[in-house]
Amino acid sequence: MKTKLNCVMVIDDDEPTNYFNKLIVEESGCTNQVMVAQSGQEALDYLAHNTEQGIEENKYPCPKLIFLDINMPAMNGWEFMDRYKMLSKERKAEIVIVMLTTSLCPEDIIKAMEIPEISAFEHKPLTHEKLERVLGKYFPVAASILN
Repeated sequence: MKTKLNCVMVIDDDEPTNYFNKLIVEESGCTNQVMVAQSGQEALDYLAHNTEQGIEENKYPCPKLIFLDINMPAMNGWEFMDRYKMLSKERKAEIVIVMLTTSLCPEDIIKAMEIPEISAFEHKPLTHEKLERVLGKYFPVAASILN
């Protein structure tokens, strides 16, 4: 049986990057919906509205996969993670978070891998190959339907 992810979220302050990332995910055919947040706060607000009623009405489908940028104004990826950790288990569900960044700083990779909620660390740009690798590792059923 071929199963798509219900929702993938992309969190990045750069509009062209969000457009490109959304396109890559949509072209893969691995998800029913791509949610784009241009800030960590926007993403947290979305996740906070991910209630039973919102899920039932399909207004706020819970993302199964989040691609998170580190370097954003106002609330960077690390600050987002600090706030994300405070969400209830129901809000976090079993979300796989992938840091997707331009950072080449080895300390960022180490820091990301020390945070249990972060599953992987990838360098921008998102490519079909990187998406396929993430899906293959964390969502093998969804990876089997890639276009």
